[in-house]
Amino acid sequence: MAAKIITISNQKGGVGKTTTSVNLAAFLAQHGSRVLLIDLDPQGQCATSLGMDPEQGTFYLLMITQSSLHEVAFVKKYVRETGRSNLFLIPGNQATGQAQSSIQDKPISYLKEVVRTFARDGMDYIIFDTSPSVGGLQERAIWAADLVIIPCATEFASLEAVGNTIITLHALQKERAWSGGLLGILPTFYDDKTRESRNSLTDLKRDFGEKVLPAIHAATVLRECWSVGKTIFEYAPDSRAAQEYEAFASLVRKY
Repeated sequence: MAAKIITISNQKGGVGKTTTSVNLAAFLAQHGSRVLLIDLDPQGQCATSLGMDPEQGTFYLLMITQSSLHEVAFVKKYVRETGRSNLFLIPGNQATGQAQSSIQDKPISYLKEVVRTFARDGMDYIIFDTSPSVGGLQERAIWAADLVIIPCATEFASLEAVGNTIITLHALQKERAWSGGLLGILPTFYDDKTRESRNSLTDLKRDFGEKVLPAIHAATVLRECWSVGKTIFEYAPDSRAAQEYEAFASLVRKY
C-alpha cells in the first residue's frame, strides 16, 4: 500500500502546525504505522519538540534533482530515528529557507516525486510540517498531499489566513490538477471562557461546516512539552490535551 501523504498547512504562523504535526505523527507511530515527519519550516521546531537537534536534512531534500539516485541516498542519511518506535524525522533548520528558491523552476509535482522513494522504504505515512510563508514550497507540499489539515487558532486574526489557504487548495485543484483534498480545519488554542474564541469557532463552523474538526483547547501543558522535548502522549498522557489530540489523530486514521 502506498504511503499516505498529509500536509499540515496554514498561511499564518503561531496556529499550532508543529504541535499538530508532531503529535499526529507520534500517535500514528504508537499505533503501529511507520511514519516519516518532514520539517519544511526553517525554524526546525519538529526536531526541538522531539528533544532533538535541528539539522539541514530538509535543505538537502529540496536540493535533490529528480533523477539523482546518489542525492536520494545522501538525503536518506538524514532520516533520523527519534527514539520512538516507528517514528522517523527529516529535520530542518535555517538552511531550509535558503533552499526554497531552488524549487521555483521545478514542476509542481517535484516534492511528491522526491518523497516517493521514502514511501517505497515502507513508510505508511509521510507528514509535512510547513512554514506559514506563501510560495513555491508550500504549494508543492500541498500538491504532494493526499490530505491537507489546516490548524487555525480561534482568534479573528487567524480566520482570514484559513480562507486564503482554502483559496490556494481550490486553485491547485482547478489549475494544477491536484487530486488530494482537505481533511479538515482544526481549531486550536480554543478557550470557551473568552468571547473571541467562542465567536471565532462559530464563524469557522458557519463558513466551513462539517470540515471543522473538534477543537483543541488552549493548554499550558502543550507549551511545557516543548521545553522537555516530549509529545503530549509522553508528557501528560492523561491530560485533556492528550485526549483531544488522540481523538483528532484517531479520526485521521480513518481516512
